[in-house]
Amino acid sequence: MKLPDTMRYVNVPTPGGPEVMRVETGPLPVPRDDEVLIRVMAAGVNRPDVQQRKGLYPPPPGASPILGLEVAGEVAALGAMASGFYPGHRVTALCNGGGYAEYVAVPAAQCLPWPDEYDAIRAAALPENFFTVWANLFDIAGLKPGESVLVHGGTSGIGLTAIQLARAQGCRVFATAGSDEKCAVIERYGATAINYKRQDFAEVIAAITDKRGVDVVLDIVGGPYAARNLKSLAQGGRLVLVAVMEGAKADGFDLRLVMVRRLTVTGSTMRPRSTAEKGAIAAALKQKVWPLLANGKVAPVIDRVFALEDVAAAHALMETSAHIGKIMLRVAG
Repeated sequence: MKLPDTMRYVNVPTPGGPEVMRVETGPLPVPRDDEVLIRVMAAGVNRPDVQQRKGLYPPPPGASPILGLEVAGEVAALGAMASGFYPGHRVTALCNGGGYAEYVAVPAAQCLPWPDEYDAIRAAALPENFFTVWANLFDIAGLKPGESVLVHGGTSGIGLTAIQLARAQGCRVFATAGSDEKCAVIERYGATAINYKRQDFAEVIAAITDKRGVDVVLDIVGGPYAARNLKSLAQGGRLVLVAVMEGAKADGFDLRLVMVRRLTVTGSTMRPRSTAEKGAIAAALKQKVWPLLANGKVAPVIDRVFALEDVAAAHALMETSAHIGKIMLRVAG
């Protein structure tokens, strides 16, 4: 595959609102020994991208400063030690950065083949959410078949992924959302919806479970939910945090509940993890989740698709939280 000399990419000259982003032209990235170079067809838009654009989430050392944490496309070139793929192979990848561009270099271990019958948009909608949910809900929290889980932000990409994977494992799922429309979507995916604007989720969980609580809470909200999350957990329950959208400080956090109920409070972020750690998650997804995608039991939910040139509109939509599921960028045909 003959490579061009330059590529289009989204530049953020200065931190700020969506309007600061510009589509510009620059050199292609050069893959390291363990990386593949991907010709990007589609990329996902995620909240860490928004935070990085604002100057609040700098990329880790050695990562591309270009926004974008997930893509789908074709392998264009391989580093000297990269294996498992070949030029022309269609892959979806969890990037360390650089996804808002026509080409991105990604460790081969963080790439997966497109699921059967998927196109670029659907394939690119997978990595960030599925890596995050699998690592936190199943690896860290250890959710088991037959257990129960409360998912906050139930119609976010993370939320809908967690609901589907937990339901596929035979778990009972509760999920929060802020409108009747979003609650109806949650119910369609087999979870019990709680409208957090009209109901106290901790009271609802207590009533429905006869005060037992749930085995796991997956939270993206943070501080304002901390005390009620603990109250919602059953004996031996696990609270796992994957974001703190409403703040990292918690008031009314009763540590006695942690001791009396033998609770676990944990969480993680994905981007700082090593290539080996992300590769292990990719291997688990390929074995345990990719068959569910192939047979349609689990699928990404796409809200809207924007052209790369309309990236500002995509970020503006993300910041309204009006979307249901994933916001995507179409980069190339």
